[in-house]
Amino acid sequence: MRPNIPWWSDDYTQYVDLFIGTEGPIRGSAYSSGNVFPGAALPFGAVKVGIDTTRWDTSFAANAGYTPDGNVTAITMLHQSGTGGAPTYGIVPQMPLTSLEGPRIGPDIANVGYYKTSLQNGIVAEMSATQHSGIMKYTYPANDAKHVLIDLSHFIPSKGKREQWYSNGVLERSETGDQYTGYGVWREGWTGGGDYRVYFCGQFNTSPTSAKLFSGPATDPYWPNATFTSTTFSDSTYMSGGIVGYQYADRVGALFEFPFNATTVISKVGVSWISAEKACAFLEDEIPHWDLNTTVAEAKTAWNTEVLSKIQINSNNDTESTMFYTALYHGHLLPSDRTGENPYWSSNEPYYDDFYTLWDTFRCLHSLHTLIVPQRMVDIIRSMIDIWRHERYMPEGRAHNHNGRVQGGSNSDNVLADAYVKGLPGINWTDGYAAMKTNAEIVPYNNFDFEDPSGSTKEGRGALEDWKKYAFVTPSFGRSLSKTVEYSLNDFALSQVARGEAPEDVSLYLNRSRGWQNLWDRNLTSLNFTGFLAPTYPNGSHASQNPLSCGACDWLAIAYEGVPWEYSWTIPFDMATLIEMMGGPASTERRLDAMFVPGLSGSSAGGNSAGTMIFNPGNEPSFMTPFLYNYLPGRQWKSVAMARNISDAFYSSSASGLPGNDDAGALSSWLVWNFLGLYPVVTQPVYLLLSPRFNDISMNVGNSTLRITADRRGGKGIFVQSVKVNGKPWDKAWVKHEDIVREGGASIEFNLGEEKVEWDTGDLPPSPGRIT
Repeated sequence: MRPNIPWWSDDYTQYVDLFIGTEGPIRGSAYSSGNVFPGAALPFGAVKVGIDTTRWDTSFAANAGYTPDGNVTAITMLHQSGTGGAPTYGIVPQMPLTSLEGPRIGPDIANVGYYKTSLQNGIVAEMSATQHSGIMKYTYPANDAKHVLIDLSHFIPSKGKREQWYSNGVLERSETGDQYTGYGVWREGWTGGGDYRVYFCGQFNTSPTSAKLFSGPATDPYWPNATFTSTTFSDSTYMSGGIVGYQYADRVGALFEFPFNATTVISKVGVSWISAEKACAFLEDEIPHWDLNTTVAEAKTAWNTEVLSKIQINSNNDTESTMFYTALYHGHLLPSDRTGENPYWSSNEPYYDDFYTLWDTFRCLHSLHTLIVPQRMVDIIRSMIDIWRHERYMPEGRAHNHNGRVQGGSNSDNVLADAYVKGLPGINWTDGYAAMKTNAEIVPYNNFDFEDPSGSTKEGRGALEDWKKYAFVTPSFGRSLSKTVEYSLNDFALSQVARGEAPEDVSLYLNRSRGWQNLWDRNLTSLNFTGFLAPTYPNGSHASQNPLSCGACDWLAIAYEGVPWEYSWTIPFDMATLIEMMGGPASTERRLDAMFVPGLSGSSAGGNSAGTMIFNPGNEPSFMTPFLYNYLPGRQWKSVAMARNISDAFYSSSASGLPGNDDAGALSSWLVWNFLGLYPVVTQPVYLLLSPRFNDISMNVGNSTLRITADRRGGKGIFVQSVKVNGKPWDKAWVKHEDIVREGGASIEFNLGEEKVEWDTGDLPPSPGRIT
């Protein structure tokens, strides 16, 4: 057991387990895992260095490149983390070889800024990362050949609808062979998009005895199950010159051989989206040495300084500490900071890429960024606005400099509004509001996505025509029910920003935010409850729909990855009206209880479900539902009970410790909030009070501090007996942003016990979207 985390500790990385979320319910398999990236990276790092592996079962994807089983196919420089859709990247590769096999032996080892894998051929590969570069150390067996293979055709494959592909590449080596440069061209992936180019600069600390460049036919990424394969280099053309050209889809690469008596070879690779010269400059600036340990130490310092030390806990529970700091780590891997690396326009604004995706992260991840790393959130929002300036729309999802895909609403609106109402400084809100109005008023062109050709899935609101005409989305568009709910929240977000930027627009967007009510079928019954969201036709009639089902729950379904039962709760801006439509507090409480009864689930939510409750702990539409008891008088204790039960049942410190795809840290951030005893109400400067997991928490929030303490009577209590906020007795189950982020510091003092006390007798959390 590790000792208690002391207040003066300066290394919180010891409590980060990079393998949490890499395994699914089947031991040793990544099937239904969190798909997190366990390699080396900095906070929001542009380069993420890790291994890619084969997956003999191609019915699912190794979306971050990693699976617990399977052979190592390459070490690559670019990855995403937690993705549920088809993978992107796994590009700019190296592979150390003595032969052409790469099975692993024993478990891999990973720590913050460090990854190590041991191969059956005797090679041990260690790696670390800086912002734009990676360093790899290869230790070879004494009596074998020493090779490093560069094969630009490598990428993370998937079997499905969103495959990415290699297009071509160029590779050039120095005269001595100890440096190589070039670029690769890849395309598609989950966000779609055509060819994109990534440049690289690689160096070795040892001059090779030979450096052969090759070009040859492309191979099938699903080998050995394909009929067209090339498992050797016999079909390749080797060249002794310094550069190799390409034809469409031809493999391009190099094979470096090192002295037989060498025991280790160290390589560094810089990556740039601008030029190979810039990639080389990154190497010189970021890794001017050949010491892997130095880079690892610098990575740990970066994580401790920028992220992990922002929240200090006093805990004697090793498991909970590991879960907490690992979740905090996972919440700061994406988006990728590529400031100065935009190949399409020059700008003085920050530039971020790999928004995967705001549909996942708007609910609580970006609220965490706003609270503990506010300057990062400022830069992210400035980047989103700058993308709007040059590409007409802010991103909803984005990778390799390409907007896509829109799973529901224009949830960039929610991200901006959440920052606006919390007073995040340094943002051009005139342009920010204009970008939001583009989402709300301009129909994006239809990119005819084969999974949903009814409207744009690239950016903006693809069903905006219906929304503006009917004040809801009809079934002529895919995901009509979930789009209607999300468009309602999006327009509420506009009304929030309009209060300061365009007061004349407030009533327009506040009225439009009521659109969800047009889908409410007051006669629809399920599980003895009446009144649910239902698909609605232009004449106002409702479709016959089982609220426990969303069919395939995919792009052409009535709702995306959630059933009407779930989406009927997702009205955080007007809970008062929702409770009224559900029949009042008592009826609402009984209905909310039903969400958590095992065995009532009627849908797999597109294969993205966990558990058997209607509440889905593994997907974002259900995120806020356990805490809605705070909107009912005297029922905050039920939110506490649900928060504790769900986190204990579906999260753990094991490799299978996430209940679904982490989605760029979305699930991880949910756990962080749960353990803090707070939950943000997005687009409002409001946090719901829960119950902290730790007895003493000190947070750096902006330029101030927040102290959360828990006095547990008898040492076992989880239920709130009483609360003080900033030293004053508190009877509300919520606090404002200004209560916890204020000059001179803030405090929340919980008295906890085993009794289920109805202490929350004050005002209910606000419903600012309510219009009477």
